[in-house]
Amino acid sequence: MPYRAPVADLRYILDNVSSFALVQNTERFSDATPDMVDAILEGAGRICEEVLAPLRRTGDLQPARLENGVVRTSDGFKDAFGQLAEGGWIALSAGQEHGGMGLPITITTAFNEMAASTCMSLGLCPLLTQGQVEALEHHASDEIKEIYLPKLISGEWTGTMNLTEPQAGSDVGALTTRAEPEGDGSYRISGQKIYITFGDHDFTENVCHLVLARLPGAPAGTKGISLFMVPKFIPDENGNPGVANALKVVSLEHKMGIHGSPTAVMQYDGATGWLVGEENKGMAAMFTMMNNARLAVGAQGVGCAEGAYQHALAYAQERKQMGRIIEHADVRRMLLTMKAETFAARAIALNCAVAIDMETATHDPEWKARAALLTPIAKAFATDIGCEVSSIGIQIHGGMGFIEETGAAQFLRDARITPIYEGTNGIQAMDLVGRKMMDGGEAAFRLLDEIEAHAEQVRGDMPELAEPVWQASETLREAVEWLVAQSDMRTRFAGSVPFLRAFARVLGGHYHLRAALAEQGEGARTKLARFYIARLLPEHAALLSHAMAGADDLFSVSEDELAA
Repeated sequence: MPYRAPVADLRYILDNVSSFALVQNTERFSDATPDMVDAILEGAGRICEEVLAPLRRTGDLQPARLENGVVRTSDGFKDAFGQLAEGGWIALSAGQEHGGMGLPITITTAFNEMAASTCMSLGLCPLLTQGQVEALEHHASDEIKEIYLPKLISGEWTGTMNLTEPQAGSDVGALTTRAEPEGDGSYRISGQKIYITFGDHDFTENVCHLVLARLPGAPAGTKGISLFMVPKFIPDENGNPGVANALKVVSLEHKMGIHGSPTAVMQYDGATGWLVGEENKGMAAMFTMMNNARLAVGAQGVGCAEGAYQHALAYAQERKQMGRIIEHADVRRMLLTMKAETFAARAIALNCAVAIDMETATHDPEWKARAALLTPIAKAFATDIGCEVSSIGIQIHGGMGFIEETGAAQFLRDARITPIYEGTNGIQAMDLVGRKMMDGGEAAFRLLDEIEAHAEQVRGDMPELAEPVWQASETLREAVEWLVAQSDMRTRFAGSVPFLRAFARVLGGHYHLRAALAEQGEGARTKLARFYIARLLPEHAALLSHAMAGADDLFSVSEDELAA
């Protein structure tokens, strides 16, 4: 079955589950009228269905390749990217002063999901550019903005971020790439970076790298890192690509999935770069880009789940095994699990996006705290669900799911990177129980207050759905109270992953309940909510028991005993 963009589901969540109307009613986003949003969602769905979807298998079977120092992308990718650029899809949320549409990040999140469902490999290129645009808008000098932002937003150039080095992965502070001042405002950048998505390609005339490096005498660790713009071709006096910079692609990685996306090892040999932001403040600027990317990666997880679900549903409707397999109870269980989990992940991601937009529009610290709280949950839960739903999709296919020709396995192979990059899901969980709980749990308690107030409001209409959600929220509240009372961070970290999952479980129940209430009848959304709340929400209790088990048992087993 060809991919069908879930525009109706996205619109339903925006209208009934995510409070997107609050964003539309702000002065900052008043142009995002319902009619405009409908038109953009329909247009995004169309280009994903018609242009990107046919390239999913092409990118998988014909990976990007390095030929004589030149990166060649999969057949059809360059033309498709050109259509994305021409249609204005590269940076929907970029500022209007440099050619962007200035739309809410919520709309960009919806687009990123559909792009990931159809051709995640290609969708990664605009995703990285979106993040670079935001980092430059917040931190770059006016001169850099004037040169780079119009080209990035239009899709004439693309952007990357360069953090990781062979010896410095999640520990970014261990990086050794050097930046030497030239005395004219520029710097010479030397070092090697790995895992650089779309580090080079044949789509555009220039590739712009944001590179983390150390200035002479900089403090050790993350406090001594600066950020630099290092283009493939140095812009001339007219802002057009000039001489080639002293950088190159050493190799492309051979990966489990996302084959159509070139993942480069980049070498900088005294390449010319310009400082973005302040000296030794590079991590702050890069985190602007990474926080954008974390939500975008969550949307990729949702996209993989949606694509896998549609693929599996079509197979279940056609495959006969003692009747069509969709008539079997366990296949129904798997399909409903896929659909319910995908809805929960999508709702969490879009609610996170709404919080980001409200903070942007109002500068209200409570919205800022809400966005900060939801970001690690959206990233980790949605990407875990992308993998789990894709795996269930293979199971529904049976033996044929293990055969590459069906295309079922590609969803899982592509999705498997999403819990790893832009901060592993373990790091997201540590962030949630650590930095995001430094307020004593205030942001979490405010969210739980809303969940319980809503459940109490609808108890009379839907008691069988509202009561379990209220009870689950209370159990989670007790866990948050326990968590913030723990001064030993190792105790918090030991249970951080199940805690994040439990939080997402409760959020999923809340959003399913909101969707059911808005339906006002015994329709498909109410039936799906009943399935989630009865069969999936109860997992939160076991997860929270795990979360509060402490760290002693984890560290009581020695390394020798682990190896025995």
